[in-house]
Amino acid sequence: MAATLSLSLTQYPSYSKPPLPLKPHKKPLLSLHKHSFPSLMFSFPFQFSFNSPSNPPRFHPLHDSIHENFVENIENPSNFLLPNAHSRQILYPDSAPRIFIQDPPWMSALFFKGLYKLTERTVKIEHKEIEKRKYNLLRRRQVKEETEAWEKMVEEYRELEREMCEKKLAPNLPYVKGLFLGWFEPLREAIAREQKVQKGKSRKLRAAYAPHIDLLPADKMAIIVMHKMMGLLMGAEEDGYVQVVQAAVHIGVAVEQEVRIHSFLEKTKNYRRKQIVDEVQGVSREKEILRKRVNSLIRRRRLIEVQKLVKNEEIKPWGRDAQAKLGSRLLELLTETAYVQPPIDQSGDSPPDVRPAFRHKFKTISRDPRQKFKKRYGIIECDPLLRSGLDKSAKHMMIPYVPMLVPPKKWKGYDKGGYLFLPSYVMRTHGSRKQQEALKGVPVKNMQKVFEALDTLGSTKWRVNKKVLAVVESIWASGGNIAGLVDRNDIPIPDKPQSEDSTEIQEWKWSVRKANKVNRERHSQRCDTELKLSVARRMENEEGFYYPHNLDFRGRAYPMHPHLNHLSSDLCRGVLEFAEGRPLGRSGLHWLKIHLANLYAGGVEKLSHDGRLAFVDNHLDEIFDSAENPINGNRWWLTAEDPFQCLAACVNLSEALKSSSPHSTVSHLPIHQDGSCNGLQHYAALGRDNLEAAAVNLVAGEKPADVYSEIAVRVHNIMKRDSNKDPATNPNALLAKLLIDQVDRKLVKQTVMTSVYGVTFVGAREQIKRRLAEKGHITDDRLLFSAACYTAKVTLAALGELFQAARNIMSWLGDCAKIVGSENQPVRWTTPLGLPVVQPYYKSERHLIRTSLQVLALQREGSSVEVRKQRTAFPPNFVHSLDGSHMMMTAVACRDAGLHFAGVHDSFWTHACDVEMMNQILREKFVELYSMPILENLLESFQTSYPSLVFPPLPERGNFDLREIGACCLPGSSKDAKYIAANFLYAAEADHQDN
Repeated sequence: MAATLSLSLTQYPSYSKPPLPLKPHKKPLLSLHKHSFPSLMFSFPFQFSFNSPSNPPRFHPLHDSIHENFVENIENPSNFLLPNAHSRQILYPDSAPRIFIQDPPWMSALFFKGLYKLTERTVKIEHKEIEKRKYNLLRRRQVKEETEAWEKMVEEYRELEREMCEKKLAPNLPYVKGLFLGWFEPLREAIAREQKVQKGKSRKLRAAYAPHIDLLPADKMAIIVMHKMMGLLMGAEEDGYVQVVQAAVHIGVAVEQEVRIHSFLEKTKNYRRKQIVDEVQGVSREKEILRKRVNSLIRRRRLIEVQKLVKNEEIKPWGRDAQAKLGSRLLELLTETAYVQPPIDQSGDSPPDVRPAFRHKFKTISRDPRQKFKKRYGIIECDPLLRSGLDKSAKHMMIPYVPMLVPPKKWKGYDKGGYLFLPSYVMRTHGSRKQQEALKGVPVKNMQKVFEALDTLGSTKWRVNKKVLAVVESIWASGGNIAGLVDRNDIPIPDKPQSEDSTEIQEWKWSVRKANKVNRERHSQRCDTELKLSVARRMENEEGFYYPHNLDFRGRAYPMHPHLNHLSSDLCRGVLEFAEGRPLGRSGLHWLKIHLANLYAGGVEKLSHDGRLAFVDNHLDEIFDSAENPINGNRWWLTAEDPFQCLAACVNLSEALKSSSPHSTVSHLPIHQDGSCNGLQHYAALGRDNLEAAAVNLVAGEKPADVYSEIAVRVHNIMKRDSNKDPATNPNALLAKLLIDQVDRKLVKQTVMTSVYGVTFVGAREQIKRRLAEKGHITDDRLLFSAACYTAKVTLAALGELFQAARNIMSWLGDCAKIVGSENQPVRWTTPLGLPVVQPYYKSERHLIRTSLQVLALQREGSSVEVRKQRTAFPPNFVHSLDGSHMMMTAVACRDAGLHFAGVHDSFWTHACDVEMMNQILREKFVELYSMPILENLLESFQTSYPSLVFPPLPERGNFDLREIGACCLPGSSKDAKYIAANFLYAAEADHQDN
C-alpha cells in the first residue's frame, strides 16, 4: 500500500505528577467500513493525518524490527523503528517530532485479511438472506399445495365453463377432464340442493349425514367426489368396479380432511378480519405494538402462529359411521348426475346414446376361489366406455401427499410432524385402537430417537434425473413393453370355438379367464405407471424435494407419498437421485463401477470385487453407448435386471470417465449397500451361530457367501435322489425328473428370503409357481400347480437343514406369542429405540349402518384376539422391528458423520464417495444393536407383564463373537481385506430386484 501516515506524538509538560498511561484502545486496530471503501478509515491509538508535509522531508534508514534495541528505540520517539527495512524516517526542522512512514507489510497483510473476512462475512449474510427468501417462497408454495389444491380444481372447471359459454364450443380437453367438465355442474347443483334441503328440515327430520354435508362449498365437494371415485377405479384390481363400503369411506375421509383445512383457513381469515376491524376502531398503543409484532410473526412463521390460534378449536374426528353415511349419499348423487356418451357415429335421426357413467349393483364375490361360501357386496360399477380411457387419464388426477418442497415438520408426537397442513401420523395404525393408545401414552422423550431418525430420513433432498425420465417418456410413448414397463395394449380375447366339444369349450373358458386376468393386471399397472410419471413430470423442474416418513406398526420407515418414491420400482429408483452432488473421489469411482455391476446382475453381482470391476471395464463401449444413445443405440442397458437404474449409473460413469478429472466428477447417484438375506442375518446375530453367520456374510470370506445358491444346490440334490426312485411307489419321482434341470438360484430366492418372515407353504408354493411359469417349460396349469407344491416342500426342507438355530428362535418367539394370545392379549414389545409395538390382530366385528344408498357392513376391531395370527406373525414382525431399528440407528449416525442417507429397510444408500464410511457405520450399529440383550429383555418384559404365566426358556445359542463383524474394518487393512469388510455384512448385492 502506498498510503502515507502522519503520526503526531504528544509532548507532556514537566511537572511532578507523571502522565497518565494511554488506555488500551477499545476499537480494533484496523476498522474497515464497506461504504467508505476505497476511502480507507483506520483506527489507531494515536493521532494520524493523511496530509502530505509542506516541506520536503529528509530520509534516514531504519533498522530491521528484529534489532536487539527495538524496545528501547520504541520508547525514544527520535529513534522510532517499524518492522520494515524499506521504510524511511521523516524529520521536520521547525516542528514537534513527527514521523511519516509507508505501511509495513504486516499492516498490508492485516488489511487484506480483514478485507477478506469482511467480504466472506458479507457473502455469507447475503447467501443466508437469499436462502431464507427462497425457503419462504417454497414454503408458501407448499402451504398452497396442501391447502388450496381442491380450490384450484374448482377454479379450473369454472374457467372452462366460462370459456365454453363464451365460445359456445366445448374446449379440446383430455378425456377425463372432458368427463369431469360434463359432470361438475350437475353434481354441484345436486349437492347444493341437498345442502339446502337438509338445512330446511328440523333437527329430528334431518338425515344422519346432514351435519357434515354442509361443511364445505358444493363445488369443492363435487370435485372431491369425482376425483376420489375415479382414483379408486384406476387402482382397482377388479374389472371396473369398487365396493360401496370402500368408496363411501374413502370419499368421507377425503371430505373430512378438506373440512379441517377449510375450517382452519376460514378461522385464520376471520381472525385477520377482526384485526382489521380493531385497527379501524382504534386500540391502545401497547396493543398496536403487540399486534404489529404478531403480524410480523404471522408473515414470517405463519403456520406456527395460526396453529396456536386454532389449537383449542379443533374439530373432533367424525368416525367411520359418519364418513360412510356422507360418502354414500355423495356417491348416490354422483350416480344420478354423471353420464357418458360414445363418439357420435350414428345417423342424424337417431337419438344420442347417453347412459349413466356409474351404476349401483350387488355382486356375488368370492374372496378365496377355494371357498364355496360366497357373499353379495354392493358395488359401484363404471361404464366400459369410461374404463377404457382411465389408464390414459391418471396424469390429470388430483394426487394428495405429493413430495414436499421444503423439509417436513419435525416429529414431536403421534400427530405432530410431517406435512405442514395435511393430516400426518407417525404410525400407520390402520384403525388399531390399542396401537394408537400405546403411542399416545408413551412419553415423548422415550420416542426421541425414533423421531430423530424419521426427521433424518425426511431431510434427504431429492431431485428428478431428467435424462432417465426423458428415456422413460420416450419408451412409454412408444407403447411400453420394454425395460420392465407394462404393455400399453391389451391382449386379444380368444374367440369362442365353433366346435361343441366340451374339452375345447373348457380350454376356451380357461384362456378367456386368463386373458381377462392379464388385461386387468395390465390396466392396473398402466394406471400405476401414469401416476408415477405424473408426479415425476410435476417435480421435474424443481430444484429439490423431500419425502416425509412415518412408520408401519412394526417400526419400519416408509415415505408418506405413495407413488414416486425410492422404495418403489426400478422406474422410480432410476428417475430419482440426490439433489446435492458430491465429487466421486478415488473410492467413489470404484463403488460406482461395483454399483453398476450389481444393477446389471445376472450373476455378475456374485463375482468377486475385482471380477465386478473387470466386468465393467470390459463393457465400457456398451456403457458409453447406453449413456449417449439409450434409445437408438445398442441398448445394452436393457439387458440389466434393473434397467433404468443401470442406465442412470451408465450416464454417471460415462460422464466421469470422459472428463479430464474423473475423480472430481460430481455424482448425484445413490449407491446401494443391500443386506445379504437380511432376515437371516438378524436371526444369525440373535442365535450367535457360526455356520449361519458365515452363510449370510456376517464373517469375512474370500468373496460374498450366497445363501440362495447354497439352498438351490441342496434342493437340486434332494430332487436328484427323488428322481432315482420308483414312480410307482413315489409319485414325486416324475416331478423330480421334470424339475431337476430348472432348479436355480432365482427359483428359490424369494422363498428363502421370506421364510424367516413366516412364509407359509401356500405362500412358498405361489412364489415358486410364478417363477416356474416365467421359465415357460411347463404350460399345463395342473402340472404347474403340482410341480410348485413339490418344489416348495423340498425348498422349505432344505432351509430347515441349514438354518436350525434360526428355526429354534422362530419357534420360541411363536410359543411365547401363543401363551400371551391364550390370555386374550395382543403381543406387545418395545423396540431397542423405544417404539411401543402392539400386534393388531383381533377378530373383527361387523357393524351395520343404514345409508341412503344401502346398508353397509363396517368392520371394527373386536375384543377377542386372533391367537393363531398372533403366533404366526410375531417372529417376522419382531425381526422387522429389529431391522427397522438398525436402519434408523444407521441413518442418525450417518447424519452425524455428514453423510446423505436414504434407506429401504435392509438397503442403505449414500453418495459413492461416502460408501466406505457408511459401511463402517452400519457395521458398528449392527454390533451395537446386537450387543444389547434383546431376547433377554423381551422375555423379561413378558414375565413382568404376565407374572402368572410360564414362558419357555431362551433357546440355546452359539458362541459367534459379534466383534468379528467389525474386525475387518480396522485401519491399515489391505485392499482385499477392505473389500471383504465392505461385503461380509452388507454384500453390496442387488437383492432388491426380486422383492
